[in-house]
Amino acid sequence: MDPIVEAALKKWPNVPHCYGWLALDARGDWYMRDERIQAAGPFPQVKGSRINHEKLREFIERNYAADAQGAWYFQNGPQRVYVELEATPWIWRLTKGPAGAPLIHSHTGRPAHQVDAVWLDEQGRLLLSTELGLGLVHSLDMELAADAVEAGLWQPEPCSHAELLRRHGVIDRPAAPQSGR
Repeated sequence: MDPIVEAALKKWPNVPHCYGWLALDARGDWYMRDERIQAAGPFPQVKGSRINHEKLREFIERNYAADAQGAWYFQNGPQRVYVELEATPWIWRLTKGPAGAPLIHSHTGRPAHQVDAVWLDEQGRLLLSTELGLGLVHSLDMELAADAVEAGLWQPEPCSHAELLRRHGVIDRPAAPQSGR
C-alpha cells in the first residue's frame, strides 16, 4: 500500500466504505460506475466508464487487496472502495517462459510463480490458482495456456465458476451491510 494511503488511514480512520462505484472486467480493465450507470443496470451488462488514465490505474493496482471476508477493494486514501468482479480478482496474463512453461503475471503486474490448480468453468474459461489466489486467464493468452495443457504442464479439471469462487472465498459482488432497525 502506498505510504500516502497509510497516512490517510491513520488521519481519518472512520471514513465510510464505498460500494458499486468500481468494477473489474474479465479482461483486467477497471470501470467507474457512477450513480447513473448503477441505476442503468448491473455490472457487466452496463460497464460504465473504462479507466484509461495510466497513473490512476497504477494507483488502484498498488492499493488493491481483499478483506477478511473475501471482498476485494481499492484503498483510496482513507476510503475503501469495494470492487465488483466480472470473473475473478486476478486476470492472468501469460508470456512465453524458459522450458515452455508460461510466465504468469496479474492484470496489476504482480508475478505469480506457482500454479497450484487449473480448472475449466462451464463457459470454457481457464482459471488458475496461484500463491496470489484465483484468477482467470486473459482471452488473448489462451494459445500459450493451450500449449501448457498440451505439454502436460497443466491439467484442467471441470468446475463451475460459482463453486470456484466459493472454494477460494471470493465475494464477487460486495454489498454494503444492511443497517439494523
